[in-house]
Amino acid sequence: MAEKATVRQPERTTEADARLRNGVRLMALAGLGFVGYGAVFLYRTFFGSGFELGVETLGGVTRADLAASNPEMLHYINHLHVAVSGLLIGAGIGVAALAWYGVQSGQLWAWATAVVVPVVSLAFALPMHYFELFGHDWLTHLGPIYVATLLFVVGAGLSYRSVKATDRPT
Repeated sequence: MAEKATVRQPERTTEADARLRNGVRLMALAGLGFVGYGAVFLYRTFFGSGFELGVETLGGVTRADLAASNPEMLHYINHLHVAVSGLLIGAGIGVAALAWYGVQSGQLWAWATAVVVPVVSLAFALPMHYFELFGHDWLTHLGPIYVATLLFVVGAGLSYRSVKATDRPT
């Protein structure tokens, strides 16, 4: 009978395990931060006085003003905000799950996918904030997503070396 060949995985050190664990926790926490940001976005759509975090008026026009003067436009803005909320929440859940289950088990593909999702999302969303003509409070509008992104980048950096060293085929 032929003996089955086995591939030995490199042993991770305690330090590498700790780095991986801490990185995964930060990546998952950041994913949950994206979920929270999306939930706040959704809440403000239906119960807030402004339009979104850090945007109380559009050119001095409040939600109440817009509801009175152009309810179709307000409905359209709400429609977009609900869609963006769903995408934020869905992406956050996906990133957190990829980190917690895939990255934690040493899957390089899960790490790469968890990194690509927020990078692509932010690459589209953030540049627009520097060319907008309406005023918004930078701290409350972008602050939470920057904090979540910083946590995510630190977590991805911490976990990368351990995942790269122990990538396990699925």
